[in-house]
Amino acid sequence: MATYGIDLGTTYSCVAYIDDTGRPAVAKNMVGEDTTPSVVYFETPDNVVVGRDAKNSAKLEPDLVVSLIKRQMGQDIELSFHGTTHTPESISALILSELARAATEFTGEPVREVVITVPAYFGVAEREATRNAGRIAGLDVLNVVPEPVAAALHYEVVTPAGERTILVYDLGGGTFDTTVIKVAGNEINVVCTDGDHHLGGVDWDERIVRHLLDSFLAEHPDSEVADNEDFLQELTIAAEEMKKALSSTTSRRHNMRFGGDTARVELTRERFEQITGELLERTLDITERTVATARDKGVASFDDVLLVGGATRMPAVAARIAERFGFETKLHDPDLAVAKGAARFALIESVKLHLPGEEASQSGQATAGKQATAASPAAVQRVADQLGITTEAVRELAKKKVRTVVPRAFGIKVVDSADPDLRRQKVAHILPPNTALPASPDTERFGTVEDNQTEIEIEIWEQAGATVSEELADNAAIGRGLINGMPPLPRNSPIDVTFTMNETGVLRVHAVELKSGKDLHIELQIQGLTEEQVEKARNAVARYTLSE
Repeated sequence: MATYGIDLGTTYSCVAYIDDTGRPAVAKNMVGEDTTPSVVYFETPDNVVVGRDAKNSAKLEPDLVVSLIKRQMGQDIELSFHGTTHTPESISALILSELARAATEFTGEPVREVVITVPAYFGVAEREATRNAGRIAGLDVLNVVPEPVAAALHYEVVTPAGERTILVYDLGGGTFDTTVIKVAGNEINVVCTDGDHHLGGVDWDERIVRHLLDSFLAEHPDSEVADNEDFLQELTIAAEEMKKALSSTTSRRHNMRFGGDTARVELTRERFEQITGELLERTLDITERTVATARDKGVASFDDVLLVGGATRMPAVAARIAERFGFETKLHDPDLAVAKGAARFALIESVKLHLPGEEASQSGQATAGKQATAASPAAVQRVADQLGITTEAVRELAKKKVRTVVPRAFGIKVVDSADPDLRRQKVAHILPPNTALPASPDTERFGTVEDNQTEIEIEIWEQAGATVSEELADNAAIGRGLINGMPPLPRNSPIDVTFTMNETGVLRVHAVELKSGKDLHIELQIQGLTEEQVEKARNAVARYTLSE
């Protein structure tokens, strides 16, 4: 039984599996390509097109085409096509369904157990939305894994001997993050991560589109071309092609025509790097923050600096990293590295899932190695037969442990005691970003706001901005609970609040009012969609005929 790793990308997606030689291989899509555009075209009420044809259809029927949906994962938004309402989860599920269909056709084995990758900087809501997308697609999602961890597995830096520290610079089509990973024997430990999931290769494309449009209008200032969707879609397609070409050539020409007017524009690599330089510097600023955080955690140097994501093919990326940081980078298989690493991770997770006992499940990574050692030879052989690998491979895979960090800060909304009118509200962060999981930060003490207060509302907030900020606008509310039935309390009566988060991202909050002893327990696993909504979405997705 094969297990699959899925790189569900913002612009392109890819599926990989472990082949008969024990190495990761890509399952080509229905048109024989390694990657599939993450684009969905709702052609009719019953037929959905996913992939390159869907991308090309954006020019003809832009209102029926969805792209870049990954940037909206975890958000409470709805889109309607032919009278049917969709969420980012259900649209992503259509992409996953097509990927699974193509992989089944390619390998001859049904796609059931999968690991799906997510940007390292994705928060709890985005990760759970991704997991739900897989469930809607009818897949058994063993886990969601940070893309840099998958990339590290692909680069085969996880070796039994020695310790290595890796910096992963991941510039994909729509998201960017940097992550520091420590590898020691069979352990992979994420040290820290940072990023921006609204920054990626498509932003470079948009700069080219603007350059081409400005060049056309410079020659034909009275043209209404800027309001023509067909023309702009043509420029978008041309921009992506020009960006890719300028990674290997020093100039590229593009001919434009609209309403009898024509223009021919030559874009040199030098000019391209000028108009996109600010975007690249933003990635380097994030990288600098990551390096500084790693330094604070005791990491002074890196054994490997890995470039991941198709956009890292741009020569300026490696050049500027070398100029600014002095790092020598490695670029190998940037479009496929994450999917191939996810396939390795999927096999690891599958071994743990199929070994007997609760400790071998995906939620018990820390003890799975011990469980594999204790498992009977018959049990290990059964798992080996199920997965088509050797018994020795089963035991070795079960030893591998992956530990990640809290990607963002979590806290509660409080009233600013420094405000004399007690009107200003802010977020007091209790669980800092880049805390190793499982996390149990110190209990924080707060106080009631008013005299005679008989109830306390606890609102839980997650960092939404690039850096930790106490401003409400830079955070997002993700849950709440109420302590009530208390006797009237004087102002500043003490309240202790404790946060813990386990390896799978379940956040638990315990708040207790110390005078009355009244308390509140909240287990917060952001699901976005209820079970009923997941089932409804699964049925809606299943009724479509998919084509590529």
